[in-house]
Amino acid sequence: MNRTKRIRVLAVLAAVVLLAGGLLFLRGSGFFAAASSVDGLRTYMEQFAPYTHLSFFLIQLLSVVLAPIPSNLTAAAGGVLFGTWPSFLLTFGAVVAGSLLVFHLARALGGGFVDRVVNRALSSKYLGIIRAKTVPFLVLAFLLPFFPDDMLCILAGLTTISRRRFFCVLVMARPWGLLFASALGGSSLSFPLPVLILVGVAGVLLFLAGMKYGDRLEQAVLRRLGASKKI
Repeated sequence: MNRTKRIRVLAVLAAVVLLAGGLLFLRGSGFFAAASSVDGLRTYMEQFAPYTHLSFFLIQLLSVVLAPIPSNLTAAAGGVLFGTWPSFLLTFGAVVAGSLLVFHLARALGGGFVDRVVNRALSSKYLGIIRAKTVPFLVLAFLLPFFPDDMLCILAGLTTISRRRFFCVLVMARPWGLLFASALGGSSLSFPLPVLILVGVAGVLLFLAGMKYGDRLEQAVLRRLGASKKI
């Protein structure tokens, strides 16, 4: 085994040990019981003062793979604790780091790792479509609030998408839902129920249109960029 492969193996082992230790910590500290509500998460985080910000970041990172809890919920709890922008920046940094970590682990360890951390029903539901339309599907799923974003990051590791493109998709598409949730938690935003319903319906229509015309849109953008380079 050459040095590069040895370093990769050690890095993967270290990541697996970190995740296993993180899971034991989250269980022992009562995180899963507290994660049933924003108030529960806020109370849970307050026990780590004066290191609440660091603890929030680490727990957000671990929850990307270890907890079947939407990052938007924890972002809203962070908004209550820290305010909109601190919560958003901590959450976004942790989510990007955690998403890249599980993406690399899935790519390095393959289906065996994915089967252990992703529900089989979710894997059966999304793996085929994420392989067929990786970029359009990930962008739309990250933009809409009702998809299991963290699980999709793991499944993306089994596709042919490059690491650089996956990172670009994360940076472009994942911040907006987290910012919205942090703003709600920080009381920067409030909407009446009819508006929320309209937003939800618009989101579903956008997703369906994207799945039907996503390839055409991508090709049109690429053709446009190619034409721009010739000018």
